[in-house]
Amino acid sequence: MASSRSTRASSAVDRLKRRTGHTGYSMARTAEGGFYLSDMPGSPPLCAPLELDAFVAFVNGLGPQEVRRMTKNDIAFEKQLVKKKP
Repeated sequence: MASSRSTRASSAVDRLKRRTGHTGYSMARTAEGGFYLSDMPGSPPLCAPLELDAFVAFVNGLGPQEVRRMTKNDIAFEKQLVKKKP
């Protein structure tokens, strides 16, 4: 179970590295099981130790966000979801 937790957290850090182009980001884990992110290995943490879900949300919120590619079908579906005014 611990490895799947680390894999999910490290995948979030890998996505952050790709989005920002900054390969120095480093994730570490505390003895209590919290995760934290630093700018470079050995540098001060960028956040307090967080639980897995909070850590992934924190990392996903950093840096430029990926723009979701919209197909013609996606656009048509979203138009159907919008309630028409009478």
